[in-house]
Amino acid sequence: MMITTMHLPQRLGRWLLFAALLTLFTLGVAGRADLPMLNAFVGVCAALMLVAVLIIDPEVLRERLRRGQTGEDPGRLLALRLVFLALFGFALLDVGRLHWSDRVPAPLQAPALLAFTLAFLWELWAVSANRFFLPVIRVQHERGHTVVSSGPYGVVRHPGYAGMAVMGPASALALGSWGALLPGLALSGLILARAAHEDRFLRGHLEGYADYSARVRFKILPGVW
Repeated sequence: MMITTMHLPQRLGRWLLFAALLTLFTLGVAGRADLPMLNAFVGVCAALMLVAVLIIDPEVLRERLRRGQTGEDPGRLLALRLVFLALFGFALLDVGRLHWSDRVPAPLQAPALLAFTLAFLWELWAVSANRFFLPVIRVQHERGHTVVSSGPYGVVRHPGYAGMAVMGPASALALGSWGALLPGLALSGLILARAAHEDRFLRGHLEGYADYSARVRFKILPGVW
């Protein structure tokens, strides 16, 4: 991962806005600011997003944020976003206001936060290595879409999805909510299903992907799948 300085002031401004909105959202939903692990989680997220704005190619970021893009599997993409919101919304309410299932022990929360951090960094490595990394599944002919096999793509074919599959349940436990683990695991299941769908699509539509699949055998976890 390399730091890119193009348009750095604008990107740092967006990061400051993100950090402020994240803090306000967290405090607003949870209703309190005296939970050490919640504050640690927000701080880690802000730090990871700072890493993201420093290493992600601005062209990739612009393309990811461009509206009106369509692609394969739109229903599952919408489901992923809704489950993501349910996960964090419930977790914040649970640990801050409701206390229905906020009994995750601290010795488990800390390793979960570490797992979340490492998974996020792994995903950022995937995004920084792949200039075609978009939320939608499509072949980007207008951008000269080619197979990416460098960095984490030399280990598994879908390293971004691998990171995201870990982040859901890890974030639920790091925040301290057993109940949020259910949407966290559902999020992981949706991500794995989407990875399988995207793999089939790219194998049939992206030139060179079938050969790449023969070289890099596993989609998510080496030796398993």
